[in-house]
Amino acid sequence: MIQVSQLTKTYGAITALDAVEFRIERGDIVGLLGPNGAGKTTLIKIMTGYLHPDAGTVRIGDIDVMDDPLAVQTRIGYLPENAPLYPELSVQGYLLLMADLHRMERDRHVDAVLEAAEATGLTDRLTQKIGTLSKGYRQRVGIAQAIMHKPDLLIFDEPSVGLDPTQIIEIRSLIRSLAEHSTIIFSTHILAEVEALCDRVLILLNGKLRSNARLDELQGATDVVLVLDRDESDLKPILARHPAIGEVHRLPGANGQTRYRITADDAQEVSPLVYQTAAKAGWAVRELYCETASLESTFNDLALRN
Repeated sequence: MIQVSQLTKTYGAITALDAVEFRIERGDIVGLLGPNGAGKTTLIKIMTGYLHPDAGTVRIGDIDVMDDPLAVQTRIGYLPENAPLYPELSVQGYLLLMADLHRMERDRHVDAVLEAAEATGLTDRLTQKIGTLSKGYRQRVGIAQAIMHKPDLLIFDEPSVGLDPTQIIEIRSLIRSLAEHSTIIFSTHILAEVEALCDRVLILLNGKLRSNARLDELQGATDVVLVLDRDESDLKPILARHPAIGEVHRLPGANGQTRYRITADDAQEVSPLVYQTAAKAGWAVRELYCETASLESTFNDLALRN
């Protein structure tokens, strides 16, 4: 459905995207997760044809976005972080305008407006001016314009920003219902948003794609955590000798201590091996335990390593 290859974008000395690559299959709900400034909005603008990369390609289906952005945009529904709404227009008037901009057949305009309004819970607000709507309902109007031409792909940039808890729950429910007919990508810096909605998570940090995995893979892994009183420069090569041990990541610890996260297929089995190795090497072990990863711990570890 979507193939992104070696996507790179710079602004002067700042690298916004650095050789980003991933593939998304039809029907997935994908969370693009990262802090502010990670490159999420730049990536979305390139995917939607509004910004040209310095290098790399994006394909939506069989179309290269750079070769034919207008053709791609007919297959995409896009909600930017600050939706371009017109407060003086009624909801119906705005959606009719958007139907025209989407180049829909004129005899389909009214039906498309009614269908989009019903899908987003706006039927009883059609005659109301957008400027008088709450933030949650204005966000619904933005989603309605994104879905009215029945696109294959929906891209939402921070869809719940500025909403209160009740409005966030309503928007999440709406996004889930839209996934029955479209692939959805949405950017966010809110971990709970990803956990509540996503099948797959892309973690973007400083313009680099640091993780591309299914949510259950990120949440289900169990690692060994080793805390030492001091850093041991020979720890990684010594542990790497054991075939049962995967990757070893050094993380900051409190009070001068050093923390290591050690991946393994069977953390419970590897834990005694790590302890025996530490004792033999004379490392000052403060703690050794197994920890089941959450999305939060995975994100924090990646951010610290980055």
